[in-house]
Amino acid sequence: MITHEKAIENLDKVITQVEFSRLQVSDHCIVQLVAVSKYSTVEEIKILYKAGQRAFGENKVQDLKDKSIALDDTPLSWHFIGSLQKNKINNLIDLNPTLMHSLDSLDLAQELDKKLKAKGKTMNCLLQVNSANEDSKSGVNPNDAVAIYKEISEKYSNIHLKGVMSIGAHSEDKTIIKQSFETTKSIFDKCEGATICSMGMSSDYSLAILCGSNMIRVGSALFK
Repeated sequence: MITHEKAIENLDKVITQVEFSRLQVSDHCIVQLVAVSKYSTVEEIKILYKAGQRAFGENKVQDLKDKSIALDDTPLSWHFIGSLQKNKINNLIDLNPTLMHSLDSLDLAQELDKKLKAKGKTMNCLLQVNSANEDSKSGVNPNDAVAIYKEISEKYSNIHLKGVMSIGAHSEDKTIIKQSFETTKSIFDKCEGATICSMGMSSDYSLAILCGSNMIRVGSALFK
């Protein structure tokens, strides 16, 4: 298990790199860090919390439930970052995540909104865009993303769209990864009212920030 000293060291390294990249973009740019805790224990989350981290992301609804209950007395901001199965929608709604990153289709938006209305609740969400056009990734087609964002915003009142999310291209070629981030940023810029552009993980968050990301999802760089 990660030690408190190692957690501080890891967090300092990531924050230093974020600051270095951020300042190349703008003095006024703020980048939010979501610690991806899907492979981490409750104890490791507590250690990172004590080191100063507040936002954590989980891929599975059950894991989010288990960890949020176990850490109920700790003021954390929980993000849901995995693919959401329709039969788990009600479970996620009951957990009241700070932000749901993976709204990846109109079909899911319709079902989520219906169940939110039934419970009298709302949810902050990001539209997931498959900006790299990869079969292995979820998300809306980048060519349709702006129109879909507008449709969800207008039709589904219990979903509060806050911006867009994407995963960088699965490639060793930085040029290809950069292109996928630039595609997402271009979509973000065209989505009315969008404030969050979530892209970048442990291997590519610096590049993502340089391309305009203001929220990164980092796991192994923090918990290793």
